[in-house]
Amino acid sequence: MAKEGGFFRMQLQIHSVFIPKPKPRFLFNLKHKKIESFCSTSTLILNSYKPNKPQLVWPSPTDEIPFWNKEFPCSDHMGVEYDADADVVSNHDHHQLMHITHVTAEMAPIAKVGGLGDVVTGLARASLSCGHTVDIMLPFYECIPRHQITDLALITTFNSYHDGVWIPTEAYRGLVSSIPVIFIQPSNHFFKGKHVYGGSYNELDAYVFFSRACLEWMQVTGTQPDIIHVHEWQTSVLPLLYWDIEQQLSKSGLNGSLYATIDKAVDERTIGHNPERLSLLKGGIVYSNAVVTVSPTYLKETMCSGWLSSTLVSNRHKYVGILNGIDTAIWNPALDIFLPAKFHAKNLEGKKLCKYFVQRGLGLASSDSALDMQTKVPLVVCITRLVAQKGLHLIIHAMKRVEQLGGKMIILGKAPDGNIQREFEGLANLHNEGPSIRILLMYSEELSHMLYAAADMVFVPSMYEPCGLAQMIGMRYGAVPVVRKTGGLADTVFDMDDPQNQEKANGFVFEGIDETSLDGALYRAFSYFKDNPNKWNNIVKKIMEIDNSWNNTAGKYIELYSSIKANVN
Repeated sequence: MAKEGGFFRMQLQIHSVFIPKPKPRFLFNLKHKKIESFCSTSTLILNSYKPNKPQLVWPSPTDEIPFWNKEFPCSDHMGVEYDADADVVSNHDHHQLMHITHVTAEMAPIAKVGGLGDVVTGLARASLSCGHTVDIMLPFYECIPRHQITDLALITTFNSYHDGVWIPTEAYRGLVSSIPVIFIQPSNHFFKGKHVYGGSYNELDAYVFFSRACLEWMQVTGTQPDIIHVHEWQTSVLPLLYWDIEQQLSKSGLNGSLYATIDKAVDERTIGHNPERLSLLKGGIVYSNAVVTVSPTYLKETMCSGWLSSTLVSNRHKYVGILNGIDTAIWNPALDIFLPAKFHAKNLEGKKLCKYFVQRGLGLASSDSALDMQTKVPLVVCITRLVAQKGLHLIIHAMKRVEQLGGKMIILGKAPDGNIQREFEGLANLHNEGPSIRILLMYSEELSHMLYAAADMVFVPSMYEPCGLAQMIGMRYGAVPVVRKTGGLADTVFDMDDPQNQEKANGFVFEGIDETSLDGALYRAFSYFKDNPNKWNNIVKKIMEIDNSWNNTAGKYIELYSSIKANVN
């Protein structure tokens, strides 16, 4: 079977597939309580800003402890208070409450590598807030910080099949960010290591095992969710296992030859080869009741190109595009615990302090420079995995162009490829002692929050982007997006100079993959910032109030869940 990595992920990212429990197999114990509300909005009370309370200690690049690893002396919200009791209930279409189980390789914040972890946590939290019963099933990676799990307890011991033997397996239950999580821990070497991915075990074998173990746990415990929502290639074998679990076969217990046809799971790229291979992701698409990708534009792109396009076209009746949301409980500049100062669209003073704080800490502003002077220089931030998909040549070019335009730029990210990592290490050595550019080859959740808060612009030049979260998070924190028009970026960012989209206008967009196209967008963004400060501030306030939350997006998932359940019943 073919692991969906490398070349394949360069062609397509299917965010999720769903498998509802079939009526003949399980009894449904459905609650009939109506959903009284779908989402709530929060009231912010703005106080007069007190710049001397509390007193910030300005960081320095020579500090023994990096500033993003320190605790701040802030005890209030720096001028913005959150009234948790002022939630306003809004009505939404009523649906029967459901039991939804997510099966996933990632979950924020405990097992987060990329956007998948954010998506799972955000969607689960939004569904819970509607009254649905939600579980997340996750491998119990050795690297998971157990102190971030509350009420952790062993709930089940059972055996799960792998490669001719039954593996003793434990299931634990706990709460992560108030979301119920079931952790699957086999007694063998799977999921051991210092990181979520890249352990000394075969990942394909491990995730096939995990997918089967999740189903066996449901069978052993009599758990009967209405919807099983599986995410990405790691768990896409689960639909095949679910429908044909009684077949005996290979390592997972399935007879792979039964699926080696074009209409099922054979990888067309290997037809005529010896051996031909199966694609787990293709099998998941074929065997699921619904398939979702993470933006409407990306849905169109995937049906027009890539080796899976014919499979998606033939299954287009069940293929939908739903934009991701962002978890506004985590990404909220008015309450963010990682920020040295809080702020909101109606009070941006805290954003200026965050910008100055970050620049002082990274050596981009000197101790004798005035805050007002430093905040008048545009700061561009790029937070990304350093892989080809993300437009590396444009990121490298942007560093030079931003400096030429009189701005500053900070890049935060890691490269899984050693050659790319070494190239950026060379660039970091070249730029990190200079006055304008900082390249931080790492990932830090704390620092990413600070950088979004500090940024005037967030830069996302992806070659393809199924959805993208950086542009939405950036807008939430008042960073105007500069993006390439592709996938979810095209669905969420609309150019300031497009006369047909003035009502939606919220950023700067370029279409080409060349440096000249990028130059035009950067030049326009810098011109707005420098020449039209009042208009720029209005843009910042506007984008901070755009609702890209999961509360807004999850309604489409709930409607899809309900339609699947109704069709199966």
